[in-house]
Amino acid sequence: MSSVSDASVPSAAPLVEPRDWRTPVELVSLGAIWGGSFLFMRVAAKDFGPFPMVATRLLLGAAVLAPLLWRARAAIRPAHIWKMLGIGALSAAIPFTLFAWGAERAPAGIGAIANSMTVLFAALVAFVAFGEKIDTRKALALVAGFVGVVILASGRTAGDNIAPAALAGALASLCYGISANLIKRYLADLPPTAVAAGCLLGAAILTAPLALATWPSAPIPGKSWLCVIALGVMCTGLAYAFYFRLIQRIGAPRAATSTYLVPLFGVAWAWMFLGEALTPTMALAGAIILGSVIFSQKRKA
Repeated sequence: MSSVSDASVPSAAPLVEPRDWRTPVELVSLGAIWGGSFLFMRVAAKDFGPFPMVATRLLLGAAVLAPLLWRARAAIRPAHIWKMLGIGALSAAIPFTLFAWGAERAPAGIGAIANSMTVLFAALVAFVAFGEKIDTRKALALVAGFVGVVILASGRTAGDNIAPAALAGALASLCYGISANLIKRYLADLPPTAVAAGCLLGAAILTAPLALATWPSAPIPGKSWLCVIALGVMCTGLAYAFYFRLIQRIGAPRAATSTYLVPLFGVAWAWMFLGEALTPTMALAGAIILGSVIFSQKRKA
């Protein structure tokens, strides 16, 4: 029982709302899940090959989100289907394949760090292709981010040249930046979860023939199958649904901060489970790229 009498407490005192603990927990969880995707790709890529791994991932992710697409079927017109196929190529089929190709050739942290450029590329595409204004802060962040990619590509891991994997990751992030702008302008009349499901399904259809043509002749180890299943179900299907639910609750800008954690978790998981060390070049490049992204998102005082 409190030692303060009821008479000493103002009757009009405002109630203190409980702190929202869910949001930071969910943001960290999403960053950890997406960071884990680079670990799973690193393990499975050599056994599956890029196209079989990506097609399986897309098919599983689309299956998880299929009920959301079915729910929105009344709003989907033929024009939407063609747009989903095209945007699905840019938002999933091409970047997933680029990251998978890079995962065969370089540590998981390389792709995770390069993935951080997505936010900056989205701003650059909006400026170049759609005439959106870009302020001094974002322009400086873009320059710094590109410097970070150059530094990342210049490094070596265990004597191996990682430039191709770093450039593949940067190109994948550019695809993400382009697709984000296209979704915003051409699929905004559909529910976001239906758009995600439709684009994943479209990407799965596009990559299926390439997957069948390059399917490995040797049996695929169970560990690699488990990684691809986790990649498709958890890191793609469930993570997309989780992310869009988060957007609906706290808004897109705050939900997007989860991407800042992806390179941190990507590097951490690779170190913990694969013994891949964080080189000084990776650390410097990651700090520059991640710092530039955070700097670009800060609001002016």
